[in-house]
Amino acid sequence: MPKKRILFLGETYRADAITWMNGLRDFGDFEIVTWELGNNNNGVNRVKRIFELSKAILTIKSTAKKLNPDMVIAERTTSYGYLAAICGVKPMAVAQQGISDLWPTNSATYLLKKILQNYAFKNADLIHAWGDVMAQHMKESNVEMSKVLLLPKGINLDLFEFKNTSDTRMIHAVVTRALQPEYKHDVILRAFGILKQKNIPFKLIIVGDGIELKNLRFLAKELNIQTEVDFTGRVHNFDIPKFLQQSNFYISMPITEGVSASLFEAMACGCFPIVSNLPGNKNWIKEKVNGILVKSENHTKLAEELEWAFNNPKVTENAIIENRKLVEEKANYKTNMKKIADTYNDLIKIKSTTS
Repeated sequence: MPKKRILFLGETYRADAITWMNGLRDFGDFEIVTWELGNNNNGVNRVKRIFELSKAILTIKSTAKKLNPDMVIAERTTSYGYLAAICGVKPMAVAQQGISDLWPTNSATYLLKKILQNYAFKNADLIHAWGDVMAQHMKESNVEMSKVLLLPKGINLDLFEFKNTSDTRMIHAVVTRALQPEYKHDVILRAFGILKQKNIPFKLIIVGDGIELKNLRFLAKELNIQTEVDFTGRVHNFDIPKFLQQSNFYISMPITEGVSASLFEAMACGCFPIVSNLPGNKNWIKEKVNGILVKSENHTKLAEELEWAFNNPKVTENAIIENRKLVEEKANYKTNMKKIADTYNDLIKIKSTTS
């Protein structure tokens, strides 16, 4: 019997997308074909992307017909979600990636995104909410909640092993978020600048690449912490666990967040998390029990909390053990992706019997 074919509309280079597609191959035995917009959604490319989206609206039906999928899935409820809704393929699933996918709220295209999202919600057969904060937005948007599957994709616990090898006599911190402005790496560097002034020993590893790399290197030098900070540049996803396992603290200070696979990865590998006090993180982190929540743009508070955590090893030691158990229970890639793949197969069967 030939494999069922799924058309994936989204940015295939993203780690979340790779996890999603691989899980469907591994646990649903699907063939995945992909299509994506050529321009990213940053800076001047936003204008190019709007024109490209307009063109795609005219051609997506013919593209889908040529690829002949049994189902279409889309990794955002706005651009790709709308394209999935109009491409003519059923069943259709769409995943909300952020708190609302309508960020930033002051964007000139906010109302357009809202219209596209509502159309995608209305026409989807299945809507993925990777976390509670996303489901809450869907309720507020009057989504038919019977179509919503509230479940994170999870992470590969065989890859992200609990194998912490860091030296607890100093702060070994790691950041694994893309070097984009919204992730506020500058706040993190300024916090470590304060620790340097207090003579608190540390090593900070910033994993990944992005448009902020040059600015961040300059800031590290300005703060006189360039010898303590290591910028790795772009690394393969399979190499991320070793950076986490060599660290005892995970730092992430974005100004917006849905459900963070990076947080799950850090928790699985034994890093104590200090993250932004956003709703998506609050669903997973209990203050000074299994992590610490900090306002994303407060570098002084971040420095204070880092120092507190470093001086309270009993708290951090207990937290990393409990965090591994939590991820194994609620964010296991094998368990969660099997449920998602089974749901897709059921949708395809229902569609084939009714068409």
